[in-house]
Amino acid sequence: MNTDHEHESEQEANWLERVKNLIAILEGSTISELELTEAGTEIIIRRQPGMMMVPATLPANLVPVTQPVSASPATKAAREDQTVPVVAPLTGVYYSSPSPTSPPFVSIGDTIHVGQVVALIEAMKVFNEIQSEVSGRVVKILATSGAVVQKGEALLRVEPL
Repeated sequence: MNTDHEHESEQEANWLERVKNLIAILEGSTISELELTEAGTEIIIRRQPGMMMVPATLPANLVPVTQPVSASPATKAAREDQTVPVVAPLTGVYYSSPSPTSPPFVSIGDTIHVGQVVALIEAMKVFNEIQSEVSGRVVKILATSGAVVQKGEALLRVEPL
């Protein structure tokens, strides 16, 4: 009997270690939900982007957009490049408003703040609130409501304040 109990404890310890590793991996990513099923055990990890601490510097996925700006700050193209994208953290159907009869979360010219909901993305029948990681003025809405967007795709562009 001891060997069965020790085997179960070892399996639990392995799963606990795997869960800790998964959480550590997700910490630096934009993934909001992960489901894993293995050997009859199911793990679902969900996190809300608004619960993350906002970094003092731009997130890694925004760095490529800001690098060209410093290379040629005087040109008109560089002025346009000063906008920052709000990107889709997952692949799914983009919605610009909470319902078809509701006004959009944001419109061109609106001032938005870090953590403000700017869109919804439906993935696997779950509606995920997309929150801005930057404060500024919305200058362009790139995604079409009801269309599929890919993870990492820019949904809108914001001119930081």
